[in-house]
This record gives sequence, C-alpha cells and structure tokens, in this order.
Amino acid sequence: MAKTPGTLWVVATPIGNLEDLSPRAQRILGEVALVICEDTRHSGRLLAAFGIRQRLASLHEHNEARVAPGLVERLAAGESMALVSDAGTPLLSDPGYRLVRAAAEAGVTVSPVPGPSALLAALSVAGLATDRFAFEGFLPAKSGARRARLQALAEESRTLVFFEAGNRVGALLQDAVECLGAGREGVLARELTKLHEQVYRGRLAQLVELAGSDPDVSRGEMVVLVAGRADAQAGDGDRALLQQLLPALLEELPPSRAVKLAARLSGVPRREVYELALSLGASGVQ
Repeated sequence: MAKTPGTLWVVATPIGNLEDLSPRAQRILGEVALVICEDTRHSGRLLAAFGIRQRLASLHEHNEARVAPGLVERLAAGESMALVSDAGTPLLSDPGYRLVRAAAEAGVTVSPVPGPSALLAALSVAGLATDRFAFEGFLPAKSGARRARLQALAEESRTLVFFEAGNRVGALLQDAVECLGAGREGVLARELTKLHEQVYRGRLAQLVELAGSDPDVSRGEMVVLVAGRADAQAGDGDRALLQQLLPALLEELPPSRAVKLAARLSGVPRREVYELALSLGASGVQ
C-alpha cells in the first residue's frame, strides 16, 4: 500500500517580536520531522526560545535546486516538514518557491501557517493607499540598474513597496527622487516590531534629507513605500512651476543636469520633465 504523502507547512516566523509566533506555528514546528530554514543557527535560536528541539536542514538560494528533490522524496514518502525563512513569511524575497512547486507537482499538500510579514506590517502603518500595491522586493544594488527599474515604475499608479538594507536606503531614496519626483509621498518603516521601531513619513525629498542627517535611518532592516503615480502627485501648480523653471535652467546648465534639478524642485516626475525638455529643443538629455 502506498504511503500517504506528508505535508509541507509554510510557516511565518517573527520579524522581531517573539510574541508574534502563533501557538499553531509553535505546535507545527514541534511536530514535523524536519524544519527547513535559510540559516540553521538563526532558526535554531528561535526554536530554542520556545523550548522546541527539532532537526534542521538548510535551504538557500545557492543549494535549493540541488536539495529540493531529496526533500520532496521524503515528503512524498510520508514525512511532514516546515519551511521557514530567517524572519517573516517565507518566499517573499526569500528562497523556497522551487521546493513548494516541486512538492505540489509531486502531490504533496502544501499548507500555509500565516503570521508576521514585514511587507504587510509596513503597509498597515504607512498611511498610503493599500487597496492596490506592487511589491518589488530588493532593487538592484548598482545605481544604474536601480534607476532603470525605478524609471520603469514611474507611471505605476499602485503603492510601491521595496525591501532595502539600511546602509543603501539613502541611495535608493535619491534615485527615487530623480526617477519618480521629489514631491511623491514616501514612508520608511525601520526595524518593525523591534525595540527601535520607527516609521518616517514625508515627501521623497524630505526623506532624502532625513536619511542624510539622521544616522538611525541607515541602521537595520527597512521597508520603503512610495505612493503610486496620480494626477495629484504633480498638480497644476507643480507643472506651472516647471514651465518657468526648466527654460531658465536649460539656458544655464547642461540639459541632463537641468532636467534633474527641475524634477527635484518642481516635484514633477523626471520622465515628464525629460519630455518637456525635448519639446523645448534640448539635446543630449539623458
């Protein structure tokens, strides 16, 4: 008689405050045959805090393709396992989707144990529109690639959500000002549910200044949220200011510099300023 497959439980773990690990999650983590995690030392400390002694296996971006087939074989043979990330809900900018897909294709039940999520926690306190949002995870570390991605998102009407390390958040915000406009609303949610939790709100230009003046902003884990593009983002007053600024700046500065500065001062997205510069006969705009 064929064995009944086990279950792959996808378990959310705390993003900071240990009290956020649900009783159900604690029970399942203690009952399964194996806990699959990114860092066995990190997850081992978490389990120990709850008195859970469990076998652990490492799964990360460098070994997932290699180890997933063996894990699926064990699941299909009747073992149940839990998949966790270092913090929050697994698979959101974390490895695991290959294992989940392979398990499902093998007839294994994959079931969520919902709980903490930095993405949803940040959205819940941001004060930006949450009926529609676009999660972009981590943007490229190199400025050129990061700006290209932000330019592609400039016309997006949904709230934009990014993960970023604190030491790179200033550069991300500066690129966001240039690509999305200085007047766009933004939120920085830092160290959510931890001792030094802080939520900063303001226009992108204000957040750039804050990141440059407050060293705390560049510490810890960060969720960056930016309001989606809407007519209200760059109103008639902003565009009227742009109509006055840009011709004068083009007379005094190289076109690319003039466009960059006009976008920052007016709050109008750089792409729109770029198109206006071209209509005014500027050449060499980048």
